[in-house]
Amino acid sequence: MIGRIPVLDLAPLVDCGRRPVKAVVGETFEVTATVFREGHDAVGANVVLRDAQGRSGPWTPMRELAPGTDRWGAEVTPDAEGRWTYAVEAWGDPVTTWRHHAQIKVPAGIDTDLVLEEGARLHERAAAGVPKKNGREAVLSAVDALRDRGRRPADRLAAALAPEVTAALAAWPLRELVTVSRPVPVLVERERALFGAWYEMFPRSEGAVVAEGARPRSGTFRTAAERLPAIAAMGFDVVYLPPVHPIGTSFRKGPNNALTAGPWDVGSPWAIGSAEGGHDALHPDLGTFEDFAHFVSRARELRMEVALDFALQCSPDHPWVDKHPEWFHHRADGSIAYAENPPKKYQDIYPLAFDADPEGLTAETLRVLRFWMERGIRVFRVDNPHTKPVAFWERVIAEIGRTDPDVVFLAEAFTRPAMMRTLGAVGFQQSYTYFTWRNTKHEITEYLTELAGESAAFMRPNLFVNTPDILHAYLQDGGRPAFAARAVLAATLSPSWGVYAGFELCENTPVREGSEEYLDSEKYQLRPRDWEKAEREGRSLAPLLTALNRLRRRQPALHGLRNLRFHSADNDAVIAYSKRSGSSCVLAVVNLDPHHTQEATVSLNMPELGLEWGESVPVRDELTGETYHWGRDNYVRLEPGRPMAPAHVFSLRPSSPIGGSPTP
Repeated sequence: MIGRIPVLDLAPLVDCGRRPVKAVVGETFEVTATVFREGHDAVGANVVLRDAQGRSGPWTPMRELAPGTDRWGAEVTPDAEGRWTYAVEAWGDPVTTWRHHAQIKVPAGIDTDLVLEEGARLHERAAAGVPKKNGREAVLSAVDALRDRGRRPADRLAAALAPEVTAALAAWPLRELVTVSRPVPVLVERERALFGAWYEMFPRSEGAVVAEGARPRSGTFRTAAERLPAIAAMGFDVVYLPPVHPIGTSFRKGPNNALTAGPWDVGSPWAIGSAEGGHDALHPDLGTFEDFAHFVSRARELRMEVALDFALQCSPDHPWVDKHPEWFHHRADGSIAYAENPPKKYQDIYPLAFDADPEGLTAETLRVLRFWMERGIRVFRVDNPHTKPVAFWERVIAEIGRTDPDVVFLAEAFTRPAMMRTLGAVGFQQSYTYFTWRNTKHEITEYLTELAGESAAFMRPNLFVNTPDILHAYLQDGGRPAFAARAVLAATLSPSWGVYAGFELCENTPVREGSEEYLDSEKYQLRPRDWEKAEREGRSLAPLLTALNRLRRRQPALHGLRNLRFHSADNDAVIAYSKRSGSSCVLAVVNLDPHHTQEATVSLNMPELGLEWGESVPVRDELTGETYHWGRDNYVRLEPGRPMAPAHVFSLRPSSPIGGSPTP
């Protein structure tokens, strides 16, 4: 039903308000609504943000975003975790209506005394709502002036239009016919739900010993923990581990996904379960639960969290296969169907059938999750959630969130847009994206504009530059400059980004031409790496990753998603974009061509940077330490072979006198 003052088309809004808008503590987002009324009288609007206890925050006035559009907006910032709401209040604004009429009639001498008396009465009423310390006396002085017939009409009107009166009534307006929208739910979560740098590692490879003709020796949680200081030094916030459970032997895969495994082949960690246990057990080669606790504790000491892979699937040897045969798909011949993603086949993995016993599977899922939560895991990367019912995830995540709202779920869902968006809407805090396959300027601009726009209310992207499954042709063909460019893009476009170990070594050999699979994939074999040798020889991208993550931590602008803005560059191989939050502002210009030097004129939308069109400001390249002065139009020349990256990542400084700094 339309209220007295119509309030329509609220945004952000998820599923017509049936599910909450997502935010994190300290994240600013814009609330918009269409507000209008009959006739020509003025209207006003404001946002009321209420916390989990129902307490309203500061009164936030809205402004018309573009004259004549009736679209109003205001930015709000929740400051604590919990289930909040926002609502829009619309109201008739009689003072603004009077001002408009009075500024026409009084100079024209039309009903002058009547108009001024009407204004006096309105200001008298308004003064009652203005606190004494916030300008009540100024408003009452305007009342006296409006009624002072000994003064010229123009002076009486001018007293009511004085800046101090305007300011007082802007903060404490006289509101009539107040109409309140329905409350919109907002789920405010901890910062890690939006912001973080992820590093994926296989603990069995760290410290592993592989020698030709000898049985390989797996790394352990203890040896993997020795790698943690180097990961922390690069500035990563989350260490993500693939499944750490026992691995089945039936149909175990060999190197490069070979159908036949040798006696020493270790198999895929995603083929979960053996006689040694299932999802609540550790692979004996990795160590004990005491060793696992040491790994988690060491990461925490280094200010990192451990994320654990949660893959709801089994090897044929998993205990569930015997205990719960009803949890699996059975074919006509009585055999259990293995997993397929044509043309890929996973003979060593059984998917689950969720409709046969949804209650049993839900209970077991919650039990397993809480088992690992009790052991210090508060972040889960969920494998292939799009192959399970959405209603199942909605229930599971809601139940975990009810008791442990700090737990974060990342959806590994490279699938259709509708599924990815819905998984975000029903509760997943983050999602993998199509970023890997968006490499041109047009593709990146279009896709990230979508992610930072309406979708940001419910789907938070995590831009992984590579995964054990995905080695894009851009990286295969572009070498080190391509790795550097993708790192800059991922780290500055999104508040969450990630790399899979080996990225910093620019590993880019596919198993075969046209494939996105790695040669000698770590999914099927141990891959120890000589990190120290790579750094000594200058082959590691660790200095770049460190610089990017350091910048991310220091610049609040890079903690946001909704604040992404693209700027013009007259070369399709060069992309420019910025993020701004308060006094923090970062501007990135990236050469997308890993093979050639590119030149361009970058034309900045200065107001998006908080600047006037004619300003020129110092900008510091955080990758090289160089400082320049930039204005509206700027020439750049970016070489793929630059030591740090084929990019500029500028932090903008306050204006200062221009002294002839070089132009890049």
